[in-house]
Amino acid sequence: MRRFFFGLGICFLIVLAGAAAYGVWMLNRGFSTRTPPGAIEAAVAGSMRDAALPSRYKSMKNPVTATPDVLREGMEHWADHCSACHANNGSGDTMYGKTMYPRPPDMRRKETQEMSDGEIYYTIQNGIMLSGMPAFGTPGDNDLDSWKLVVFIRHLPSLPQSEEVEMEKMNPKSPEEMQEEQDEEKFLQGSPASGQQPPSHHH
Repeated sequence: MRRFFFGLGICFLIVLAGAAAYGVWMLNRGFSTRTPPGAIEAAVAGSMRDAALPSRYKSMKNPVTATPDVLREGMEHWADHCSACHANNGSGDTMYGKTMYPRPPDMRRKETQEMSDGEIYYTIQNGIMLSGMPAFGTPGDNDLDSWKLVVFIRHLPSLPQSEEVEMEKMNPKSPEEMQEEQDEEKFLQGSPASGQQPPSHHH
């Protein structure tokens, strides 16, 4: 019995020493989100995500059929709501995505594509704690918009360049970008851009 408690104590001290060393390393490194998560942090985050998924979602199938119209609606929803962090092509290579902690996963990769429909759906609906992923949609198992997003996520690995370019027109625009587009449109139509006065004529 003494050996058992002695071994248990040694294990506890090793874990404690490891936690202390990690804490010192974190303090020296700082808490900037610009530094990519290490392998240990990524593994812990992945394990927490998997543990947080209710088991019934792991076998849940998408009730929405992947028709062209459904795929189109999912694409429009993704471009409008998800692209800022995940990018139109799902790579996560965006201004926000590159500085989030942890980084948004590349949605095209095996790790995501091998998740069940229900697991992806649950993540969209409920978000992921301690990450930048918020909860979208309405609570419940029948949010069609989220299921259509699952259809589009399955399409990401084969997303053609033409669709990616088309999605750029669907991305949210800042007021400055919207004004710039309006100015370009006016210029093409022969009208002066905003802020520009038409030339005065002196007689």
